[in-house]
Amino acid sequence: KRKTKAKVKKVNYTEAVEYVLSVPKFTTKNKLENTVELMERLGRPDRKMKIVHVAGTNGKGSVCAYLSSIFESAGKKVGLFTSPHLVKINERFQINNQPISDELFLKSYEKVWEVIQDMVKDGFYHPTYFEILFALCMVAFEREQVEYVILETGLGGRLDATNIVEHPIATILTSISLDHTEILGDTVEKIAWEKAGILKKGVPVIYDASDKKAERVILEKAEEMGAKAYPVESAMCRISERTDESILYCLSSSLCREWDIYVPYAASYQVMNSAVAVNAFCVINEALHLEVDKETIISGIRKTRWQGRMETVLPGVILDGGHNASGIQEFVKTVQELEKGRKITMLFSAVVEKNYEKMIQEICEGVHLSSVVVTEIHNDRIVPAEELKNIFEKYTDAKVTAVSDIDEAFDEAMREKEEGILFCAGSLYLVGEIKELLQNRKP
Repeated sequence: KRKTKAKVKKVNYTEAVEYVLSVPKFTTKNKLENTVELMERLGRPDRKMKIVHVAGTNGKGSVCAYLSSIFESAGKKVGLFTSPHLVKINERFQINNQPISDELFLKSYEKVWEVIQDMVKDGFYHPTYFEILFALCMVAFEREQVEYVILETGLGGRLDATNIVEHPIATILTSISLDHTEILGDTVEKIAWEKAGILKKGVPVIYDASDKKAERVILEKAEEMGAKAYPVESAMCRISERTDESILYCLSSSLCREWDIYVPYAASYQVMNSAVAVNAFCVINEALHLEVDKETIISGIRKTRWQGRMETVLPGVILDGGHNASGIQEFVKTVQELEKGRKITMLFSAVVEKNYEKMIQEICEGVHLSSVVVTEIHNDRIVPAEELKNIFEKYTDAKVTAVSDIDEAFDEAMREKEEGILFCAGSLYLVGEIKELLQNRKP
Protein backbone atom coordinates (compact mmCIF):
# COMPACT_ATOMS: atom_id res chain seq x y z
CA LYS A 1 0.00 0.00 0.00
CA ARG A 2 1.22 3.45 -0.84
CA LYS A 3 1.89 5.75 2.08
CA THR A 4 0.91 9.36 2.61
CA LYS A 5 2.17 11.62 -0.14
CA ALA A 6 5.26 13.64 0.62
CA LYS A 7 4.82 17.37 1.06
CA VAL A 8 6.32 19.33 -1.78
CA LYS A 9 9.47 21.04 -0.59
CA LYS A 10 9.36 24.60 -1.90
CA VAL A 11 12.58 25.44 -3.66
CA ASN A 12 13.62 27.95 -6.27
CA TYR A 13 14.94 27.15 -9.75
CA THR A 14 18.60 27.23 -8.73
CA GLU A 15 18.01 24.87 -5.80
CA ALA A 16 16.07 22.49 -8.04
CA VAL A 17 18.91 22.35 -10.57
CA GLU A 18 21.47 21.83 -7.80
CA TYR A 19 19.47 18.88 -6.46
CA VAL A 20 19.21 17.23 -9.89
CA LEU A 21 22.93 17.73 -10.53
CA SER A 22 23.78 16.21 -7.11
CA VAL A 23 21.86 12.99 -7.79
CA PRO A 24 24.77 11.01 -9.41
CA LYS A 25 26.61 11.23 -6.10
CA PHE A 26 24.15 8.95 -4.29
CA THR A 27 22.51 6.71 -6.90
CA THR A 28 23.57 3.86 -9.15
CA LYS A 29 22.12 2.42 -12.35
CA ASN A 30 18.58 1.10 -11.80
CA LYS A 31 16.65 -1.58 -13.63
CA LEU A 32 14.00 -0.42 -16.11
CA GLU A 33 11.31 -1.53 -13.65
CA ASN A 34 12.30 1.43 -11.48
CA THR A 35 11.81 3.84 -14.38
CA VAL A 36 8.45 2.23 -15.15
CA GLU A 37 7.37 2.74 -11.52
CA LEU A 38 8.42 6.40 -11.67
CA MET A 39 6.52 6.99 -14.90
CA GLU A 40 3.44 5.09 -13.69
CA ARG A 41 3.24 7.32 -10.63
CA LEU A 42 3.51 10.34 -12.91
CA GLY A 43 0.54 9.09 -14.96
CA ARG A 44 2.55 7.74 -17.93
CA PRO A 45 2.88 11.07 -19.77
CA ASP A 46 4.91 9.27 -22.48
CA ARG A 47 1.72 7.51 -23.64
CA LYS A 48 0.12 10.85 -24.52
CA MET A 49 2.63 11.84 -27.21
CA LYS A 50 3.86 10.56 -30.56
CA ILE A 51 7.50 9.63 -29.95
CA VAL A 52 10.43 9.14 -32.32
CA HIS A 53 13.11 7.15 -30.47
CA VAL A 54 16.75 7.68 -31.49
CA ALA A 55 19.88 5.69 -30.54
CA GLY A 56 23.42 5.38 -31.92
CA THR A 57 27.04 6.14 -31.11
CA ASN A 58 27.54 9.38 -33.02
CA GLY A 59 25.08 11.76 -34.64
CA LYS A 60 22.11 11.14 -32.30
CA GLY A 61 21.86 14.75 -31.21
CA SER A 62 22.22 16.12 -34.73
CA VAL A 63 19.58 13.76 -36.17
CA CYS A 64 17.24 14.70 -33.32
CA ALA A 65 17.81 18.41 -33.98
CA TYR A 66 17.14 18.03 -37.72
CA LEU A 67 13.92 16.11 -37.05
CA SER A 68 12.74 18.61 -34.47
CA SER A 69 13.34 21.45 -36.93
CA ILE A 70 11.40 19.62 -39.68
CA PHE A 71 8.42 19.03 -37.36
CA GLU A 72 8.43 22.70 -36.33
CA SER A 73 8.61 23.79 -39.99
CA ALA A 74 5.60 21.56 -40.62
CA GLY A 75 3.64 23.50 -37.99
CA LYS A 76 3.69 20.76 -35.33
CA LYS A 77 4.27 21.27 -31.62
CA VAL A 78 7.42 19.25 -31.02
CA GLY A 79 9.46 18.42 -27.94
CA LEU A 80 13.16 17.54 -28.08
CA PHE A 81 14.97 15.62 -25.33
CA THR A 82 18.75 15.40 -25.77
CA SER A 83 21.97 15.32 -23.76
CA PRO A 84 24.27 16.67 -22.59
CA HIS A 85 23.63 20.36 -22.07
CA LEU A 86 26.44 22.76 -22.89
CA VAL A 87 25.63 25.77 -20.72
CA LYS A 88 22.26 25.41 -18.99
CA ILE A 89 20.33 22.26 -18.06
CA ASN A 90 17.15 23.58 -19.75
CA GLU A 91 18.85 22.96 -23.12
CA ARG A 92 18.03 19.27 -22.68
CA PHE A 93 14.28 19.95 -22.88
CA GLN A 94 13.19 22.00 -25.88
CA ILE A 95 9.77 22.85 -27.25
CA ASN A 96 9.75 24.03 -30.85
CA ASN A 97 13.53 24.24 -30.59
CA GLN A 98 13.60 26.60 -27.61
CA PRO A 99 14.77 25.47 -24.14
CA ILE A 100 11.93 25.33 -21.63
CA SER A 101 11.57 28.24 -19.20
CA ASP A 102 12.92 28.17 -15.66
CA GLU A 103 9.33 28.34 -14.44
CA LEU A 104 8.28 25.24 -16.41
CA PHE A 105 11.42 23.41 -15.26
CA LEU A 106 10.59 24.20 -11.62
CA LYS A 107 6.92 23.18 -11.89
CA SER A 108 7.92 19.88 -13.52
CA TYR A 109 10.64 19.33 -10.91
CA GLU A 110 8.16 19.79 -8.05
CA LYS A 111 5.87 17.10 -9.44
CA VAL A 112 8.75 14.67 -10.03
CA TRP A 113 10.34 15.39 -6.61
CA GLU A 114 7.06 14.61 -4.82
CA VAL A 115 6.78 11.26 -6.62
CA ILE A 116 10.42 10.41 -5.87
CA GLN A 117 9.90 10.93 -2.13
CA ASP A 118 6.88 8.60 -2.20
CA MET A 119 8.85 5.97 -4.14
CA VAL A 120 11.73 6.00 -1.66
CA LYS A 121 9.32 5.77 1.28
CA ASP A 122 7.69 2.76 -0.39
CA GLY A 123 11.02 0.95 -0.70
CA PHE A 124 11.94 1.70 -4.31
CA TYR A 125 15.37 2.90 -5.35
CA HIS A 126 15.94 6.61 -5.74
CA PRO A 127 15.80 7.40 -9.48
CA THR A 128 19.12 8.10 -11.18
CA TYR A 129 20.17 11.44 -12.66
CA PHE A 130 19.10 10.39 -16.15
CA GLU A 131 15.79 8.89 -14.96
CA ILE A 132 14.96 12.23 -13.30
CA LEU A 133 15.86 14.18 -16.45
CA PHE A 134 13.67 11.86 -18.54
CA ALA A 135 10.77 12.21 -16.08
CA LEU A 136 11.16 16.02 -15.97
CA CYS A 137 11.09 16.09 -19.74
CA MET A 138 7.92 14.03 -20.07
CA VAL A 139 6.12 16.01 -17.36
CA ALA A 140 7.11 19.34 -18.94
CA PHE A 141 6.02 18.20 -22.41
CA GLU A 142 2.71 16.88 -21.10
CA ARG A 143 2.06 20.15 -19.26
CA GLU A 144 2.66 22.09 -22.51
CA GLN A 145 0.58 19.62 -24.59
CA VAL A 146 3.42 18.69 -26.93
CA GLU A 147 2.19 16.41 -29.73
CA TYR A 148 5.46 14.98 -31.08
CA VAL A 149 8.62 14.13 -29.13
CA ILE A 150 12.09 13.45 -30.51
CA LEU A 151 13.66 11.30 -27.80
CA GLU A 152 17.40 10.65 -27.64
CA THR A 153 18.68 7.70 -25.62
CA GLY A 154 21.25 8.41 -22.94
CA LEU A 155 23.55 5.39 -23.20
CA GLY A 156 23.08 2.28 -25.30
CA GLY A 157 19.43 1.56 -25.91
CA ARG A 158 18.18 -1.78 -24.59
CA LEU A 159 18.60 -0.85 -20.92
CA ASP A 160 18.31 2.92 -21.28
CA ALA A 161 15.63 4.63 -19.20
CA THR A 162 13.99 5.96 -22.36
CA ASN A 163 13.33 2.40 -23.54
CA ILE A 164 10.21 2.18 -21.39
CA VAL A 165 8.44 3.93 -24.28
CA GLU A 166 6.09 1.25 -25.62
CA HIS A 167 4.85 2.42 -29.02
CA PRO A 168 7.08 4.98 -30.75
CA ILE A 169 5.99 6.07 -34.23
CA ALA A 170 9.52 5.31 -35.53
CA THR A 171 12.92 4.25 -34.25
CA ILE A 172 16.22 5.55 -35.62
CA LEU A 173 19.75 4.17 -35.35
CA THR A 174 22.54 6.58 -36.23
CA SER A 175 26.22 5.74 -36.84
CA ILE A 176 27.45 2.89 -34.63
CA SER A 177 31.07 2.49 -33.56
CA LEU A 178 33.19 1.59 -30.53
CA ASP A 179 32.43 3.77 -27.50
CA HIS A 180 31.59 3.00 -23.86
CA THR A 181 32.97 -0.49 -24.54
CA GLU A 182 33.20 -1.25 -20.81
CA ILE A 183 29.38 -1.05 -20.66
CA LEU A 184 28.09 -1.87 -24.14
CA GLY A 185 30.61 -4.45 -25.37
CA ASP A 186 33.95 -4.52 -27.14
CA THR A 187 32.79 -5.12 -30.73
CA VAL A 188 30.62 -3.15 -33.15
CA GLU A 189 28.22 -6.11 -33.27
CA LYS A 190 27.72 -6.12 -29.48
CA ILE A 191 27.19 -2.37 -29.40
CA ALA A 192 24.77 -2.55 -32.35
CA TRP A 193 22.80 -5.23 -30.49
CA GLU A 194 22.47 -2.96 -27.44
CA LYS A 195 21.44 0.02 -29.58
CA ALA A 196 18.95 -2.07 -31.58
CA GLY A 197 17.26 -2.87 -28.28
CA ILE A 198 15.01 0.15 -28.89
CA LEU A 199 13.30 -1.54 -31.86
CA LYS A 200 9.63 -2.32 -31.25
CA LYS A 201 7.22 -4.75 -32.87
CA GLY A 202 5.89 -3.42 -36.15
CA VAL A 203 7.56 -0.01 -35.73
CA PRO A 204 9.70 1.10 -38.72
CA VAL A 205 13.43 1.59 -38.16
CA ILE A 206 15.51 4.03 -40.20
CA TYR A 207 19.25 3.50 -39.85
CA ASP A 208 22.71 4.61 -40.98
CA ALA A 209 23.91 1.68 -43.10
CA SER A 210 27.58 2.76 -43.26
CA ASP A 211 28.89 -0.09 -41.09
CA LYS A 212 27.96 -3.48 -42.55
CA LYS A 213 28.71 -5.35 -39.30
CA ALA A 214 26.26 -3.15 -37.46
CA GLU A 215 23.76 -3.40 -40.30
CA ARG A 216 23.63 -7.21 -40.08
CA VAL A 217 22.71 -6.98 -36.40
CA ILE A 218 20.11 -4.27 -37.04
CA LEU A 219 18.43 -6.24 -39.84
CA GLU A 220 18.38 -9.40 -37.74
CA LYS A 221 16.68 -7.53 -34.91
CA ALA A 222 14.28 -5.81 -37.32
CA GLU A 223 13.22 -9.15 -38.75
CA GLU A 224 12.69 -10.54 -35.25
CA MET A 225 10.48 -7.55 -34.36
CA GLY A 226 8.61 -7.43 -37.66
CA ALA A 227 9.90 -3.90 -38.12
CA LYS A 228 10.31 -2.57 -41.66
CA ALA A 229 13.91 -1.37 -42.11
CA TYR A 230 14.97 1.66 -44.16
CA PRO A 231 18.74 1.86 -44.75
CA VAL A 232 20.41 5.19 -45.51
CA GLU A 233 23.57 4.70 -47.60
CA SER A 234 26.32 7.25 -48.21
CA ALA A 235 25.92 6.52 -51.94
CA MET A 236 22.49 8.17 -51.75
CA CYS A 237 24.16 11.52 -51.06
CA ARG A 238 26.12 13.44 -53.70
CA ILE A 239 27.82 16.65 -52.52
CA SER A 240 27.67 19.44 -55.09
CA GLU A 241 28.91 22.47 -53.17
CA ARG A 242 30.60 23.29 -49.87
CA THR A 243 31.77 26.36 -47.93
CA ASP A 244 33.32 26.95 -44.50
CA GLU A 245 29.81 26.99 -43.05
CA SER A 246 27.57 24.77 -45.20
CA ILE A 247 27.17 21.85 -47.61
CA LEU A 248 24.75 21.41 -50.52
CA TYR A 249 24.06 17.83 -51.59
CA CYS A 250 21.61 15.83 -53.69
CA LEU A 251 19.73 13.08 -51.84
CA SER A 252 18.24 10.14 -53.76
CA SER A 253 16.51 7.27 -51.96
CA SER A 254 13.31 5.29 -52.41
CA LEU A 255 11.56 7.99 -50.34
CA CYS A 256 13.05 11.14 -51.86
CA ARG A 257 14.31 11.38 -55.43
CA GLU A 258 16.87 14.03 -56.38
CA TRP A 259 16.26 16.36 -53.44
CA ASP A 260 18.75 19.22 -53.09
CA ILE A 261 19.48 19.53 -49.37
CA TYR A 262 21.26 22.53 -47.83
CA VAL A 263 22.97 21.66 -44.52
CA PRO A 264 24.04 24.68 -42.43
CA TYR A 265 27.23 22.94 -41.24
CA ALA A 266 30.64 22.32 -42.78
CA ALA A 267 31.21 18.81 -41.42
CA SER A 268 30.79 16.00 -43.95
CA TYR A 269 29.17 13.71 -41.36
CA GLN A 270 26.20 16.10 -41.24
CA VAL A 271 25.31 14.96 -44.74
CA MET A 272 24.54 11.46 -43.46
CA ASN A 273 22.87 12.75 -40.28
CA SER A 274 20.55 15.04 -42.23
CA ALA A 275 19.84 12.29 -44.78
CA VAL A 276 18.81 9.93 -41.96
CA ALA A 277 16.51 12.62 -40.55
CA VAL A 278 14.93 13.38 -43.94
CA ASN A 279 14.29 9.70 -44.70
CA ALA A 280 12.88 9.15 -41.20
CA PHE A 281 10.48 12.06 -41.57
CA CYS A 282 9.38 10.78 -44.97
CA VAL A 283 8.53 7.41 -43.38
CA ILE A 284 6.54 9.15 -40.62
CA ASN A 285 4.93 11.54 -43.11
CA GLU A 286 3.61 8.62 -45.14
CA ALA A 287 2.61 6.44 -42.18
CA LEU A 288 0.65 9.19 -40.38
CA HIS A 289 -0.67 10.87 -43.56
CA LEU A 290 0.76 14.24 -42.48
CA GLU A 291 0.95 15.51 -46.07
CA VAL A 292 4.01 17.66 -45.39
CA ASP A 293 5.54 18.75 -48.70
CA LYS A 294 9.14 18.41 -49.90
CA GLU A 295 9.90 22.14 -49.60
CA THR A 296 8.86 22.19 -45.92
CA ILE A 297 11.09 19.20 -45.12
CA ILE A 298 14.10 20.74 -46.89
CA SER A 299 13.42 24.07 -45.16
CA GLY A 300 13.48 22.29 -41.79
CA ILE A 301 17.00 21.01 -42.45
CA ARG A 302 18.19 24.45 -43.58
CA LYS A 303 16.83 26.09 -40.39
CA THR A 304 18.40 23.58 -37.98
CA ARG A 305 20.59 25.01 -35.23
CA TRP A 306 22.61 22.52 -33.20
CA GLN A 307 25.26 23.67 -30.78
CA GLY A 308 28.83 22.44 -30.58
CA ARG A 309 29.01 20.25 -33.69
CA MET A 310 31.37 22.01 -36.11
CA GLU A 311 29.57 25.18 -35.09
CA THR A 312 30.97 28.52 -36.25
CA VAL A 313 30.63 30.88 -33.27
CA LEU A 314 32.88 33.71 -34.48
CA PRO A 315 34.51 34.34 -37.85
CA GLY A 316 37.09 31.58 -38.22
CA VAL A 317 36.27 30.04 -34.82
CA ILE A 318 34.68 26.57 -34.90
CA LEU A 319 33.56 24.46 -31.94
CA ASP A 320 33.27 20.68 -32.20
CA GLY A 321 32.29 18.24 -29.49
CA GLY A 322 33.73 15.10 -31.11
CA HIS A 323 35.09 13.14 -28.15
CA ASN A 324 35.35 9.48 -29.14
CA ALA A 325 37.35 7.60 -31.78
CA SER A 326 34.95 7.97 -34.70
CA GLY A 327 34.10 11.54 -33.65
CA ILE A 328 37.77 12.49 -33.84
CA GLN A 329 38.15 10.75 -37.21
CA GLU A 330 35.30 12.86 -38.59
CA PHE A 331 36.77 15.98 -36.99
CA VAL A 332 40.12 15.35 -38.71
CA LYS A 333 38.39 14.73 -42.03
CA THR A 334 36.46 18.02 -41.78
CA VAL A 335 39.57 20.03 -40.83
CA GLN A 336 41.40 18.57 -43.83
CA GLU A 337 38.53 19.66 -46.09
CA LEU A 338 38.48 23.20 -44.66
CA GLU A 339 42.21 23.80 -44.29
CA LYS A 340 42.96 25.04 -47.84
CA GLY A 341 46.46 26.20 -46.93
CA ARG A 342 45.28 28.29 -43.97
CA LYS A 343 46.91 28.41 -40.55
CA ILE A 344 45.22 25.92 -38.18
CA THR A 345 45.22 26.64 -34.45
CA MET A 346 43.70 24.26 -31.92
CA LEU A 347 42.33 24.77 -28.41
CA PHE A 348 42.07 21.35 -26.76
CA SER A 349 40.97 19.76 -23.49
CA ALA A 350 39.77 16.32 -22.43
CA VAL A 351 38.28 14.31 -19.56
CA VAL A 352 40.06 11.42 -17.89
CA GLU A 353 37.82 8.55 -19.06
CA LYS A 354 38.53 9.20 -22.74
CA ASN A 355 41.57 7.82 -24.55
CA TYR A 356 42.91 11.32 -25.04
CA GLU A 357 46.41 10.31 -26.07
CA LYS A 358 45.03 8.38 -29.04
CA MET A 359 42.77 11.35 -29.86
CA ILE A 360 45.77 13.69 -29.82
CA GLN A 361 47.86 11.31 -31.93
CA GLU A 362 45.14 11.04 -34.60
CA ILE A 363 44.70 14.81 -34.72
CA CYS A 364 48.42 15.45 -35.04
CA GLU A 365 48.86 12.80 -37.72
CA GLY A 366 45.85 13.96 -39.72
CA VAL A 367 46.01 17.76 -39.41
CA HIS A 368 48.84 20.19 -40.15
CA LEU A 369 48.70 22.20 -36.92
CA SER A 370 50.38 25.59 -36.72
CA SER A 371 49.89 26.00 -32.96
CA VAL A 372 48.07 24.34 -30.05
CA VAL A 373 46.74 25.70 -26.76
CA VAL A 374 45.75 23.12 -24.13
CA THR A 375 43.58 23.91 -21.13
CA GLU A 376 41.51 22.43 -18.29
CA ILE A 377 37.74 22.24 -18.01
CA HIS A 378 35.99 23.05 -14.72
CA ASN A 379 35.26 19.45 -13.80
CA ASP A 380 36.50 16.85 -11.32
CA ARG A 381 37.53 14.65 -14.28
CA ILE A 382 40.07 17.12 -15.71
CA VAL A 383 43.33 16.17 -17.37
CA PRO A 384 46.08 18.62 -16.32
CA ALA A 385 47.06 21.04 -19.09
CA GLU A 386 50.75 20.22 -18.66
CA GLU A 387 50.04 16.52 -19.23
CA LEU A 388 48.16 17.32 -22.45
CA LYS A 389 51.01 19.60 -23.53
CA ASN A 390 53.55 16.80 -23.06
CA ILE A 391 51.44 14.41 -25.16
CA PHE A 392 50.98 16.92 -27.99
CA GLU A 393 54.74 17.52 -28.06
CA LYS A 394 55.25 13.79 -28.66
CA TYR A 395 53.27 13.95 -31.89
CA THR A 396 53.71 17.45 -33.33
CA ASP A 397 56.43 20.04 -33.88
CA ALA A 398 53.87 22.85 -33.63
CA LYS A 399 54.10 25.34 -30.78
CA VAL A 400 52.14 23.98 -27.78
CA THR A 401 51.10 26.26 -24.91
CA ALA A 402 49.51 25.11 -21.65
CA VAL A 403 47.07 27.57 -20.07
CA SER A 404 44.97 26.07 -17.27
CA ASP A 405 42.37 28.89 -17.14
CA ILE A 406 39.91 28.54 -20.03
CA ASP A 407 39.27 32.28 -20.46
CA GLU A 408 42.99 32.97 -20.74
CA ALA A 409 43.49 29.90 -22.94
CA PHE A 410 40.82 31.10 -25.38
CA ASP A 411 42.42 34.54 -25.59
CA GLU A 412 45.81 32.95 -26.21
CA ALA A 413 44.35 30.73 -28.94
CA MET A 414 42.71 33.76 -30.59
CA ARG A 415 46.08 35.53 -30.66
CA GLU A 416 47.68 32.45 -32.24
CA LYS A 417 44.86 32.14 -34.79
CA GLU A 418 45.66 35.38 -36.66
CA GLU A 419 43.97 35.10 -40.11
CA GLY A 420 43.57 31.31 -39.96
CA ILE A 421 41.00 29.01 -38.33
CA LEU A 422 40.70 28.16 -34.64
CA PHE A 423 39.18 24.76 -33.80
CA CYS A 424 38.08 24.18 -30.19
CA ALA A 425 37.70 20.43 -29.65
CA GLY A 426 38.33 17.35 -27.53
CA SER A 427 35.39 17.53 -25.15
CA LEU A 428 31.78 18.72 -25.13
CA TYR A 429 32.52 20.20 -21.69
CA LEU A 430 35.15 22.44 -23.30
CA VAL A 431 32.63 23.47 -25.97
CA GLY A 432 30.07 24.29 -23.28
CA GLU A 433 32.50 26.41 -21.29
CA ILE A 434 33.57 28.37 -24.36
CA LYS A 435 29.90 28.95 -25.28
CA GLU A 436 29.30 30.30 -21.78
CA LEU A 437 32.44 32.42 -21.96
CA LEU A 438 31.30 33.99 -25.24
CA GLN A 439 27.77 34.60 -23.90
CA ASN A 440 29.18 36.40 -20.86
CA ARG A 441 31.36 38.60 -23.06
CA LYS A 442 28.52 39.79 -25.29
CA PRO A 443 27.76 43.52 -24.88
